[in-house]
Amino acid sequence: MIEINQKEVINMLTEERYATILRILEEKKAVTVLELTKALGASESTVRRDLSALHKSGRLYKVYGGATAIDNSYTSAEEDMKTKRELFAEEKTAIARKAASLVKRKDFVYIDAGSSTLRLIDFLEEKGAIYVTNGISHAARLTARGFRVFILGGELKAVTEAVIGTEALANLKNYNFTKGFFGTNGISTKSGFSTPDSDEAMIKGEALTRCKHAYVLADHSKFDRITPISFAMLSAASIITGRLQERDRKYMDYTTIIEGE
Repeated sequence: MIEINQKEVINMLTEERYATILRILEEKKAVTVLELTKALGASESTVRRDLSALHKSGRLYKVYGGATAIDNSYTSAEEDMKTKRELFAEEKTAIARKAASLVKRKDFVYIDAGSSTLRLIDFLEEKGAIYVTNGISHAARLTARGFRVFILGGELKAVTEAVIGTEALANLKNYNFTKGFFGTNGISTKSGFSTPDSDEAMIKGEALTRCKHAYVLADHSKFDRITPISFAMLSAASIITGRLQERDRKYMDYTTIIEGE
């Protein structure tokens, strides 16, 4: 006869509860503590301890009153600039307006290539700031609006209209920015900020480290998304987004999030 001591029984029961919680989350994506107490036949304190343990081990996200599933989608796709400009236009406008309001007189500002950062330029008012960018469209729009602007030299990537490569990277090493505004293809608690292209990731990462204050502009579709190359940890920059969705509030544990108006 096989003997099982009390500690083994407790551990077995705990793992069974964990499995049930994760199975429910896989089906529902979100669950409350009350729902779990009924499903498990366990006390509220036991459920909260289980959720804390599973959150700590990275198997779910514990939120106020319950938990949500970790649902990171992976993609290596890269839309062209025309397509990007048409996606989530209203939200990007709110994000751009909020970002532009952060630029002050005498700021030395880096503006990363991207559709959200391009829209930012339409709301800039501070002519006393100096701007540096690796976006061809960004440089043209800044110049047309009468701002003083410098553009990085290097190879031009047609799909995103971004200047990349070793020459651009070398240019960046000469600069120290007060503020920087960046685009991203993905935001994840596992992989931080990411983009599909390694050359663009290198430029983003170097520019971001040279900013006193860095901001990543991201619409709701970028959250819980992973693309091939990470360029910064979440703690390296604040996020400016539209109205933050409930499922994305977990990111407030990792960095500062500013909601657009």
